[in-house]
Amino acid sequence: MTATRLVYLLAIAGVLCGPRVVHTQTATPTQAFEAGELPPTIPIFPLDDVMLFPHATRPLHIFEPRYRDMVTDALEGNRLIGMVLLEPGHEAEYEGRPPIFPVGCAGLIASVEELPDGRFNIVLRGLTKFRVTGEDQSRSYRLAHVEAIREELTATERVALGDLEEDLSALLPSTLPGLQIPAGVPDEELVNGVAQIINIDPLDRLGLLEQPGPLARARALIDLLYIRSVLPR
Repeated sequence: MTATRLVYLLAIAGVLCGPRVVHTQTATPTQAFEAGELPPTIPIFPLDDVMLFPHATRPLHIFEPRYRDMVTDALEGNRLIGMVLLEPGHEAEYEGRPPIFPVGCAGLIASVEELPDGRFNIVLRGLTKFRVTGEDQSRSYRLAHVEAIREELTATERVALGDLEEDLSALLPSTLPGLQIPAGVPDEELVNGVAQIINIDPLDRLGLLEQPGPLARARALIDLLYIRSVLPR
């Protein structure tokens, strides 16, 4: 079990417990995408304070009609949905197509629960980052033309990332009290999971996602956590 999954067991339980389940589905291995590979166009789900990171999981409750359509179409296709962050001041345009930041993360619908009234509870598993290059306005929801942003670690970078684990672990208790990190969690999964769930400003979280890879993200995350640990609350 990854650190991310451990944290989200409680979150998922809270989200998915509710009305009677009509049916549930789980992604099969044949529907999985290799990290770094994306089709040229994917649906995107823009939110103002919720993001997805590679190798992390994100429970979502889908209730707007246009995004119900998005989930339905995704389930009939490749099960991919991209998450992006809305730009500040989007509220007046929310019902339309408000501006978004171009860098997001694509996720695979790993599990889904359809409720009797047509709403969905889904869990996305983060795959890879992308950059939005344009939009297709042929659907009620938002479809984006995207370019995948690959994150790869060299052997040297992987060693350097492992060397930062002690610093990161030392800072976590003050930020995520009670978090238990199972042995053997890949360092990049730990970094991405923590970056996704810590309570920080959405723009700071976007800055972590935009880092060029797990090593740079770990360093930025440690700097951010250190500043939070020394500043008065």
